[in-house]
Amino acid sequence: MKHGRIPAIALAVVLLALSLGLAACGEKSEDTTGGEAQPISLTLDFYPNPDHAGIYMAQKLGYFEEAGLDVSINAPSDPAAPLKLVAAGRSDLGISYEPEVALAHEEDLGVVAIAAIVNRPLTSMIWLKKSAIKGVGELKGKTIATAGIPYQEAFLKTILSRVKLTPEEVKAVNVGFGLLPALVGGSAQAMLGGYSNVEGVALRERGKEPVVTPVDQLGVPTYDELVLVANKKMLEGEPERFRLFIAALERGTDAAVEQPKVATEALLEANSGLEPKLTEAEMTATLPLLAARTGGEPYGYMDPAAWTTFAGWMRDNGLIESLPSAEELLSNAYLSGEIPE
Repeated sequence: MKHGRIPAIALAVVLLALSLGLAACGEKSEDTTGGEAQPISLTLDFYPNPDHAGIYMAQKLGYFEEAGLDVSINAPSDPAAPLKLVAAGRSDLGISYEPEVALAHEEDLGVVAIAAIVNRPLTSMIWLKKSAIKGVGELKGKTIATAGIPYQEAFLKTILSRVKLTPEEVKAVNVGFGLLPALVGGSAQAMLGGYSNVEGVALRERGKEPVVTPVDQLGVPTYDELVLVANKKMLEGEPERFRLFIAALERGTDAAVEQPKVATEALLEANSGLEPKLTEAEMTATLPLLAARTGGEPYGYMDPAAWTTFAGWMRDNGLIESLPSAEELLSNAYLSGEIPE
């Protein structure tokens, strides 16, 4: 499987981040649960960035400690690592993506999503205002930079089909991590794979006036961009440990929304390779996404019907062979946990 996240900075910065001490410091509350803290490991989807604001605020403010948890946070050396580590029992939790969870089920990895961290697509089609492109229909004959990820290639096919275009009528070029250079440098007139809250923000901060449209507004079924995944067998053995983690994460997320400057500080402490001004701008764009709830549902809720629809889209596009039930991919049973007094 390939990773679904395309960063706004060079891979070298990612590798630098791997060597950092990822546990944030700061004022922490006392553990009120009593007894020895339960260890729990989390593997991020990528280097620490604003998508992880709730995690680092929970660490900084001591919410994990209050929940009786000793949380270790790790960045992956391989972007595909989180699901594999969780499946192998080498990491208790991982951050991944709804499409990757469906692919993992196809491979019988024994993992399940237990909370949505971002409950809507961030992956976007992006072009610059100066290009004079008014809509997807005007991409005919244009070069579109992509990351070469199979399910994002299917995104492109779906997006183009809405305006009666085929992939053969555009020039899709796999640029890997080079999405921004391709767009800004002019070798591509549009890009697919960047995030609205990362690449979109980076372009705005550089004065490039991007036109950013998330893929669910272009015909792709909605999905949860970032999810927390766990090993099914481990969940059965220690369900309360995972409930406590999500409860503390919810507190950290709410605190980040209320104190964005502190959240930015926590993130910069975790990853000194980030550029402060850009990180602050990305944080402003990201926090409302992290705090979003589905109707009256609890924090982290994943809509089973939406997951079934998206899995059907994946099957119809040849990404998976069989149609899994939502229950095979996700569980909302670990939400609404409470931290003991």
